[in-house]
Amino acid sequence: MGPVTGTQPTGTMILRRKREGSHWEQMYANQDVETMPWYHAGLDPDFAAALERYGIDGGEALDLCTGPGTQAMALAERGFSVTGTDIAAAAVEKACIRARAAGVEVTFQQNDILASRLEGSFDVVFDRGCFHLFPAGKRREYVPAVARLIKSGGYLLIKCFSYLETRPEGPYRIAPNEVESLFGSGFEILAIRHTTFGGHNEKPPPKALFCVLRKH
Repeated sequence: MGPVTGTQPTGTMILRRKREGSHWEQMYANQDVETMPWYHAGLDPDFAAALERYGIDGGEALDLCTGPGTQAMALAERGFSVTGTDIAAAAVEKACIRARAAGVEVTFQQNDILASRLEGSFDVVFDRGCFHLFPAGKRREYVPAVARLIKSGGYLLIKCFSYLETRPEGPYRIAPNEVESLFGSGFEILAIRHTTFGGHNEKPPPKALFCVLRKH
């Protein structure tokens, strides 16, 4: 696979992303993170199982849409060198406070994955609830944006809402064939399996897909 490059955002795209960022900014500024439906205190069990199964036991890790920072902190406690990013500065601020209070070292940074300022590359990227926030066109932009941040042979772990989820609210639903179509040329698809968003405040928990991809 050759170098992966993304298109430069237009003025309209930047304005739209700023509005989206403002929505998350207000939510994280005004709401206790522990009351948010996606809050999970420890490392998501699907991520933990994947780390064990594929022997991913350290290195540089990126936690996209880190939100309250719990996943980033759990990874740091396992010995990873972790960067956690979120489009909302308020989320980053709260995550920093939580990490300092817990004595856990994580680099948190405000960043938009579709217009990323991150440099360098990572051994593994964790996405628990970012990919499924984008409409179809933006999901196509996500692929090269995230691919450039992953080392050759590195991993991308995605947990997203499944097409089997029927409740009306929530993010976009993703089907396995879309994952295969979008990522198949640049990644080896190691696993796509059905699961749920455990730890979710809603009962029953939302149906999810958990995907393990390895960059060529």
